[in-house]
Amino acid sequence: MATLPTAPLLAALAALSLAACANEAARCVPGMSVACACAGDRRGVQACTAGGTYEACRCDAPDASPPDAPAPLDAPAPDARPDASSPPDARPDVATPPDVVATDAPAPPDVPAADAPAGGGLAAYVSAAQFEAMFPHRSDTASGCEGAYYTYAAFLEAARAYPMFAAVGTDAVRRRELAAFLANIAHETTGGWATAPGGPEAWGLCFREEVGCRRAAPPGCAYCTPSAEWPCAAGQRYFGRGPIQLSYNFNYGPAGRALGLDLLANPDLVSSDGVVAFKTALWFWMTTQSPKPSCHDVMTGRWTPSAADVTAGRRPGFGMTINVINGGVECGYALASPSAMTPAHVADRIRFYASFTARLGATQGDALDCGAMRPY
Repeated sequence: MATLPTAPLLAALAALSLAACANEAARCVPGMSVACACAGDRRGVQACTAGGTYEACRCDAPDASPPDAPAPLDAPAPDARPDASSPPDARPDVATPPDVVATDAPAPPDVPAADAPAGGGLAAYVSAAQFEAMFPHRSDTASGCEGAYYTYAAFLEAARAYPMFAAVGTDAVRRRELAAFLANIAHETTGGWATAPGGPEAWGLCFREEVGCRRAAPPGCAYCTPSAEWPCAAGQRYFGRGPIQLSYNFNYGPAGRALGLDLLANPDLVSSDGVVAFKTALWFWMTTQSPKPSCHDVMTGRWTPSAADVTAGRRPGFGMTINVINGGVECGYALASPSAMTPAHVADRIRFYASFTARLGATQGDALDCGAMRPY
């Protein structure tokens, strides 16, 4: 669980508002561009200037769509746990009424695994050079980052175990899913701050572990919930580790079973082996944990909200991935006060999402926020 490092960053993120078309005064990464709306249902382009703000929308651009595989940019473009903020049985506001069964509509068929590229959609859309440009400071030890083990090779190897990742649906859907995944893992592990070199978006995959937990005296950061199925091992603690900051024994246990590893006995595998780390993040992303859908199904159109979901304001889109990952902490804040300001952590995720969709030539889609969505 990587904490946001400075109070100014929290204030800046809390005040940040993102939209599909960028405000000309909004901060951005020099060299990146986003689509913007023009008259007659046409699309234009807004480029980020050297000063870090967007120029006016250019509706006369000859090709308003970002390229399919953008080249690396010259200027490179935490604290949330995988909905482990409280044990499943301790949530005060379960949204599904007892007489409503949350069931998903039949999902469209997956692309056959044989047709998926090696490494899933990751290999199809992100090269090693682009990965380096997306996460240029992950091994910047002088700045306190410790993410050197988050390598492109480790990510690619882990993705081979999940060939449907970013490989389902149209090209646009695949790019959007990949951007959503990258945005969430970048936020979970961010070491950035408001005035960080290259912008805060350049500092994803900085931390391996939840900040402060390694030094905390036991039982601090134990994150152990009594469970007959997933018993905590003596002397082990289940604080956030890896790209999605896997937390709690009830996540380490099933993740380990899926990967053929005993992560309850050896949770440090997630913070010492890059392939295992990325596999746990992809496991969480791809796995349905009822009544919550998987983030993969949310971003690929394979999830249809149940009646209970509709009542709770849950809608397909990037905001729903926040709800799945850490809804108990970050979502539902606008239910009591519709004018409530977007919390810093949510704004940070959305800003990362804007950056990665721009890099991947994807649109952001609808329902970016989860303020009006009740957590599970």
